[in-house]
Amino acid sequence: MKSLQLIFSNPRYFAPAWVFTTLNIWFGTWAIYIPTVKEKLDIDKADLGIALFCLSLGVFAIFPLAPKIINKLGVGKATWVGVLLGSATAIFPLLAPNYLTLTVTLFLFGAANGLTDIAMNTLVTEIEKEDKQNFMSAAHGFFSLGGVVVGLGSFLIPVIGNPALHMGITVGVVFLINLFFFRHYINIKAAPQEAESFNLKLFKPLLLLGLISFVAFGSEGAIVDWSGLYLKEITLAPEALIGSGFLAFSVAMTLGRFLGDGISARIGSIKIVVLGATVALFGYFLVLSEHTLLAIVGFALNGLGFSVIVPELFRIGGNVKGVESAQGVSFIAGSGYSGFLLGPVILGFVAESASLTHSFYALLGCILLVLGTSLFLQKKRA
Repeated sequence: MKSLQLIFSNPRYFAPAWVFTTLNIWFGTWAIYIPTVKEKLDIDKADLGIALFCLSLGVFAIFPLAPKIINKLGVGKATWVGVLLGSATAIFPLLAPNYLTLTVTLFLFGAANGLTDIAMNTLVTEIEKEDKQNFMSAAHGFFSLGGVVVGLGSFLIPVIGNPALHMGITVGVVFLINLFFFRHYINIKAAPQEAESFNLKLFKPLLLLGLISFVAFGSEGAIVDWSGLYLKEITLAPEALIGSGFLAFSVAMTLGRFLGDGISARIGSIKIVVLGATVALFGYFLVLSEHTLLAIVGFALNGLGFSVIVPELFRIGGNVKGVESAQGVSFIAGSGYSGFLLGPVILGFVAESASLTHSFYALLGCILLVLGTSLFLQKKRA
């Protein structure tokens, strides 16, 4: 919990952590109004899927440009620009008068989200380097807290009765907090890297980290999308417990991220990825028992295991020798988001052609791949 004390006691650490919260508040508030937008514009599921793909396309479009923007402006200023752009574009999809405008505004919103994501992770990496303090995992915990804030804010939906007004109020409050704290990071710049050409030798560790990121993000996305259906159809859980798997996963993930920095400082980044993969592996064994209560405990272990993997990947990616931190973070983020978007879709095809149980056996295979790859990296580092 040392990293939490650090964040709450020093605005230098709270300021970037709040940007993590901000990002999830933007996205989560938009997400709860997706059905409303669908109904308002009278579009079908296929059209909605294309519109959501435009949001993802915006995220991916900015990834190759983000390192250049960060190096040009400085990581602190780039983070603040991301906050400004995200705040400006968050409300537009809810105001879109037609389908074409929706797709364009979602693309712009996605691009703002992508820039903020790369910049804030790079910012935390640089502060950790400067101060010799670990708080990356706790910062990702603040991202998870953003989802809790959105959940609490959803109770205001019937009170406010207007999606754009709800988003406007939310963005305004969140922005004012950012406005108060941004001066604590705006002048931070990435430490200069030794001039070294980006060759295959340098790319190799990033490639393996990218593989872990793809699988970890993909597995996380699959649990978010499929845990409820798994409990309902496979374990035959009562209706009251169908959402318990996701709840257990989310609570354990938030807790794990607040504890992760202290563990990482003691055992190192690669070892904590190995530990996280091992915990998640046991989680899948319990999920595949097809017993409701054991499966819920299994989803909690999945959340606990994955909670420490993703922040460490950003930390490691931002510290690869000979690679600029922004470039490393961007590569990890791009690989991870690819997995997050494609993982649930691939597993959906597996579930349709075989069964949902087979999908979770595939996830078990994925975490074994993560464990094997991280053990290989640990051996190489040793």
